[in-house]
Amino acid sequence: MAEQPLNGAFYGPSVPPPAPKGYFNRRGHSRGCGCCLLSFFVKVIIAIIVILGIASLIFWLIVRPRAIKFHVTEASLTRFEHTSPDNILRYNLALTVPVRNPNKRIGVYYDRIEAHAYYEGKRFSSTTLTPFYQGHKNTTVLKPTFQGQNLVIFDARESRTYNAERIAGVYNIEIKFRLRVRFKLGDLKGRRIKPKVNCDDLRLPLAAFNGTTTSSTVLPLKCDLDF
Repeated sequence: MAEQPLNGAFYGPSVPPPAPKGYFNRRGHSRGCGCCLLSFFVKVIIAIIVILGIASLIFWLIVRPRAIKFHVTEASLTRFEHTSPDNILRYNLALTVPVRNPNKRIGVYYDRIEAHAYYEGKRFSSTTLTPFYQGHKNTTVLKPTFQGQNLVIFDARESRTYNAERIAGVYNIEIKFRLRVRFKLGDLKGRRIKPKVNCDDLRLPLAAFNGTTTSSTVLPLKCDLDF
């Protein structure tokens, strides 16, 4: 049925009012501002990365930081005896470990130095060394000593390995250092970090052994530093 006029007027389908002047321009302008801000922040981030990269390169060229170096130069194993059924390992091991700081401008604070001795992946002894400060181009000699007895339980494979090394007169021992150090550049001191130093593959002959030993580690042995 056709719509009837009311008071002489005819109303057809409703038509939305026209958009205010400049409406579409404002929407386009908002999108444009958002793109501009995003582009600005991206450029700022890239600039910061470039500046940090250049600063790091300049720092490296001036300071030339180099890693500290650990070497085992002497080792004396005078006792290494495991008895059963009590599973007691009796040991006497002394090491000489020079620590070299090769840097010209960086000093090192050794706030804590722990030395651990392992056999077949089992820690059998630990010792804590005296903290010290190491200046530029300096070498400090550490002398960790492991002496005493401890409970060390071997499984079947580890027992076979120990017996074979006892007959050969050479034992494969690992020494691990756990450090807490700070680096010093001029009057600036860095935050404390905890690097690890591993002296693996130390094949040490028993000093009291009277037989013919197999090949042992040729010293000095360079240790691995892991930050």
